[in-house]
Amino acid sequence: MEHLEQQIAFIRELDRLKSVYRQSLIKSDKNRFENSAEHSWHICVIAHVLREYVDEPIDIDRVVRMLLIHDVVEIDAGDTFAFSKAPDLAQQRGKELQAVERIFGLLPSHQRDEMVALWLEFEDGTSIESRYAKAVDRVVPVFMNTANDGGGWRRHTLTRSQLLKRNDFLRTTMPRLWGYITSQIDFAVSKGWLQSD
Repeated sequence: MEHLEQQIAFIRELDRLKSVYRQSLIKSDKNRFENSAEHSWHICVIAHVLREYVDEPIDIDRVVRMLLIHDVVEIDAGDTFAFSKAPDLAQQRGKELQAVERIFGLLPSHQRDEMVALWLEFEDGTSIESRYAKAVDRVVPVFMNTANDGGGWRRHTLTRSQLLKRNDFLRTTMPRLWGYITSQIDFAVSKGWLQSD
């Protein structure tokens, strides 16, 4: 019974991810902010849709499991804007590691260990699955911001070089999409949604 109680405690804790808001705006819902639970669902579906653009064999189930849990730590650590200053991002990493221990620690030990290993694999990019999962996490803002007249990019006055730098590893992880990604970034510049530099 203790085993099940631990699992239920974790399941209840996951519900809190619905109240963690991101910088992304949802155009179809009056441009409200997206929550992290919605984001996790969205990128899992996208991972299935875009897997043909990875040139190496991947275990899509492993990718989806990573994507489902990669932002769970935001329950404690909150969401940090991807283009925050380096010290803020480093501080976030520390908060996330503490959250990993607390939140995944609610689970029975074998599930805790599996979740922690998957989370670390995603963060460290140590496998093709984790690199693909990170790539999907990075391409979604490109798709959504260009569909929303620049959305968060415009709000934060981001630059072309910032977007290219953040997404550069897509060049090797999803090379057949790289041309499309750069064309979307250039399109955003031409519309004034991204600053040219």
